[in-house]
Order: sequence, then structure tokens, then C-alpha cells
Amino acid sequence: MSEHPSIMHCTAFCLAQNFDINALAKLLSDTSLIRIIKGALMIEDSHAWSVMFSYGAVVHWSVSAEQQIKLHQLLLNHTDSPLASPEEDNFSFELNCANTRIVEDHIEIESSDPIVLFALSQGMAQSIKLASFETNAITTINNTRYIPKSLAENGKIDLSRHKIAQIRGQLFLTKSDIILNYDLLDTPDFFWEYPEYENYYSIMAKYLEIAPRTHVLSKKLETIHELFEMLADEQKHRHSSILELIVIGLITFEIAMTLVDKVF
Repeated sequence: MSEHPSIMHCTAFCLAQNFDINALAKLLSDTSLIRIIKGALMIEDSHAWSVMFSYGAVVHWSVSAEQQIKLHQLLLNHTDSPLASPEEDNFSFELNCANTRIVEDHIEIESSDPIVLFALSQGMAQSIKLASFETNAITTINNTRYIPKSLAENGKIDLSRHKIAQIRGQLFLTKSDIILNYDLLDTPDFFWEYPEYENYYSIMAKYLEIAPRTHVLSKKLETIHELFEMLADEQKHRHSSILELIVIGLITFEIAMTLVDKVF
């Protein structure tokens, strides 16, 4: 049985930490129909749309795989922070339906207004960026799981001071990258000026569970912070232990010198 001709495909990607939207707009303006909307770039080409966001996400509506690859190459040429493991999410969609709803990753959209697609893209882009944050946080927690386990079993962390400093640095980078971009997960500013489109965003955000996933992510950040503090305490303890040994050594040396002086 052939696929219904009105059903099209939509894909969201998170490819990098950021894109240079202004540079991309200048580059694409000569060859494509583009719109810059609140820091995002929308490309329209024969009933196919791509929406790029400055925080490294892009959403394609009815764009061929070949065109996606070409655009991704261009995007990655305009970022200094590509992701080692890009995130991807896939949907199907139909336009001009009775109402807008999402059922089992199939999106029914009540019009073909590109701004409606843009509003839905906002939720999809936030979700795929959130997935990148989730992957980063989970990977960091899994890679450092052995540290609290070692402390519980042995009463100490069997790592050099240099290694502990490296791990603290990695934890800090993970935590700061997410926290500095945390506001990306709030309702986008676009809907303050165009509230009539916010309902479409809300439908997508609710379906993709952005709010509860953000809450879970905050719990993961607390775990990373606690591990960061634990390693900081371990470093302080080791430093104070070294100072104590130096003081004890100096006192011992002074006592020895006094005894030598008295005896001889």
C-alpha cells in the first residue's frame, strides 16, 4: 500500500552548540527565500521549509534528505562548536487539517501558514536541544559514577590531584554550558509579540514534555554539582594534609637540630 500523498516528513536536529545566523542569512539571501524571525532563520523552497536556531538546532519540513545534508554542511561551516554526536528526532505531518494535534509523532496542522510551522518548530528545536543537554549530563554522570562508589568502598578517591582537577574542570564545563543556556527552554520571546501563535508552540511543548524533562535535567545538574563539591572537598583535604605534613616535618627538624645542639 502506498503512503498517503498528503503525508510529509519533518526532522529536527541539534548539530552544534551555536550557529552564526547573521552570516548564514547573508550567504543564503542570494539563492533562497529567507526570513529572519527573532534570531532564527527560516528558508522556504517550493513547499519545503527549514528553520535554523542560533543555539545549534534546525528543523526541516518536507525537505529531501539530499537537501538536508547540503544545508547541514553549510551550517557546520558556520559554527565553532559542532557536536560529536548530533541529536535527531523524526515526525510525519499533514497540512490543512481540521485542527492542530499530535498523535504518535504524527502532526496534523490546521493551515499551511509558514509562521505556524515556525511556532511548532520552536518547540521541536527546544526539545532536541534539551536532548543534547540530557545526553551531556547523563554521559558525565555515567563517566564519573565510579568516584562516589570508590569513596563509599575505600573511604578515599584513588585519583591524583591532577586527575581530580581535570574531572572538576569537565564537570564545571558541563554544568555551566547547560546553565548558561537554560533560558532557551523558556517560552520563546517570539510569542510575546505574536501571542496568536503560542497555542501551536504549547501543543508541541506539551507533547514533547519539555517542562517535566527540564525539571529532571535540573535534578541531574544537582547531582553533577554535588560531585563537583565532593571533589573540591577532596582537593582541599589533600592540600591541608600536605601542609600538615610540611609543618610536622619542620617541627621535627627544629627539635632534631635543638637536640643536636644540646648534645654536641
